[in-house]
Amino acid sequence: MRQWLAFRTAGICLALGLALMAVAAQAQGARVTVNGQPITDQQINDRANLLRLEGQGSSNSARIQLATDSLIDDAIKLAEASRLGISVSDGQVDSAFSDIATNMRSSVSNLNGILTQNGVNPDSLRDRLEAAIAWQQVVSQVLRQRIQLSELDLEMQAAEQVTPALGFDYILKEVLFVIPQGSGISASRRTAEANQYRGRYTGCDAAVDLAIQFTDAAVRDLGRRHATQLPDAIANELAGLTVGQISSPRVVENGVSMLAICEKAEAQDLTFLTEELRQEAGTDALQAEAEAYLERLRANAAIIRR
Repeated sequence: MRQWLAFRTAGICLALGLALMAVAAQAQGARVTVNGQPITDQQINDRANLLRLEGQGSSNSARIQLATDSLIDDAIKLAEASRLGISVSDGQVDSAFSDIATNMRSSVSNLNGILTQNGVNPDSLRDRLEAAIAWQQVVSQVLRQRIQLSELDLEMQAAEQVTPALGFDYILKEVLFVIPQGSGISASRRTAEANQYRGRYTGCDAAVDLAIQFTDAAVRDLGRRHATQLPDAIANELAGLTVGQISSPRVVENGVSMLAICEKAEAQDLTFLTEELRQEAGTDALQAEAEAYLERLRANAAIIRR
């Protein structure tokens, strides 16, 4: 019996010792813990390298501090998302990662290569994206409904922004002199051709027939547009034109564009300005609420720095 007890006691001690070793191994290299969640030196270094690639931080020590703070915030955000039952799938992270590659006019594999070649672990970017997606859902679920905007104030602000050039309604056609990708054709050359078209332009009814006489020139109906929907420079130019005239050429992403006025009428419409102001005010208010919410979470978190 005593022998059995001795074996049992030894087994318990061995199991306890192995458990303690496992905990020590897990904590090894942990610079910070957030609510018991370790943030390792490796994670901090990976995030600092990502910040370096993005041009953030004036020195390596500054980047280490920025990396540590951002990883703490990420841990807090993910913990709050988990508390609310919010989870982020691998597919969502992959999609966000792919969007970054697309915005860089690159592929996912090329983006991975760029990161790796610059000493950045791609998982560091993926981890940051996961936290950002989770936090976006937290903010949407918890805070968005708290934002209250005064419609009267928005309309008054919109009215203050109205200038004489923004008091028109148009029916427009766009005439586009396309620059085919990889063609080597310069924007100046297409602008010169657009000006030739403009010099011969007689009105909307003949716009298509005239475009046929030029290479890679297209006409499309834009339909009704209020001046408040247009960039200020274009709205100001169109305000000085009459029906049957066409704007000067402007270089756009895929070629050289001109706008032809088919109809024009005086019309006050605050809808688009009000909506733009609503989005701006809502975004600003939501951002302020989100910052305050995160600050409260920080204050209540158990953050231990080693």
